[in-house]
This record gives sequence, C-alpha cells and structure tokens, in this order.
Amino acid sequence: MPVYEFYCADCHMIFNFFSRRVNTDKRPDCPRCGRPQLERQVSLFAISKGRKEEDEGDLPDFDESRMERAMMELAAEAENMNEDDPRQAARMMRRLYETMGLQPGAGMQEAIRRMEAGEDPDQIEAELGDLLEEEDPFSGALLKKGVKGVAKAYTRPRVDERLYEL
Repeated sequence: MPVYEFYCADCHMIFNFFSRRVNTDKRPDCPRCGRPQLERQVSLFAISKGRKEEDEGDLPDFDESRMERAMMELAAEAENMNEDDPRQAARMMRRLYETMGLQPGAGMQEAIRRMEAGEDPDQIEAELGDLLEEEDPFSGALLKKGVKGVAKAYTRPRVDERLYEL
C-alpha cells in the first residue's frame, strides 16, 4: 500500500497520503489550508555517490561540485532563516547572487538594500514589482515569485508527520 507525498506551496509543507491501492492520478487538497490539487513530490530514497555522470551538456569551466557545495550551504543557512526578517532574506539573496556569479539588476539591488534596512518585503514588492519583473537574470524562475518567494525557494519545506488518507 503506497504512501504518496504532496507539496502545498501556500503552507510550504509536504504532506503524506496513504492509499489502499496504486493511484497515480489523484491529487488531494491541502489538509491544512485547503489549497486544491497539491503537487505530487518524488520521494527520495537513495543517493548514488561516486557514480560518474555523463559529461553531456556540462558547461565548460563550470565546477559542478563547487556549485553543489555552495547551494547546500545556502540551503542549510535557509533552514534557520526567519522568513519574517527582511534582513536575513536580503543576506540570503546577496549570497545567492554571489554563488551564481550574477550581478543583480538595479531594481533587485534597490530591493535588497531596502530589505537590509528592515523594510517590509511585501511593500517593496508592491512598489518595485514591475521593475523587478523586467529584470530576469534567472529566466524568471525566482524573480516572478516575488521578493519573499526567493527566500521560500531556498528554504526546505516542512514535513507534516501525519499520514492522511488519499
């Protein structure tokens, strides 16, 4: 009898659902906030260490192991981050840009500066939203989630330990 994991973006939480039969189509609503049709997650059960991956598609002069270590450090730091503290979110965003070797655009620099000063990220996003959407160094993957969304993107979701019926 399988257990499926589903992610709720609103709660930033993973929920476990028990099914009496294999069910690959059903997507339950969030048991916490009611968000419809949660996102199915792939359960990680093993990590292959020492396996040489194919070099196809690798970027020249790109140190994958260094980048992986840096991203793991960022993820570990994000776990202890207070999402309500704009200064911590700004520090995380600066480190993310540095790790990726990118320079934030003028709008994002202004947003980070204001967050470092303790301003509310929602207010900053309301005032700079259009400008931030025009800047797209990550192909829109992070910036379109908003200033607060960047921190959420690098914070591991919590896991609800209860088992719900699918």
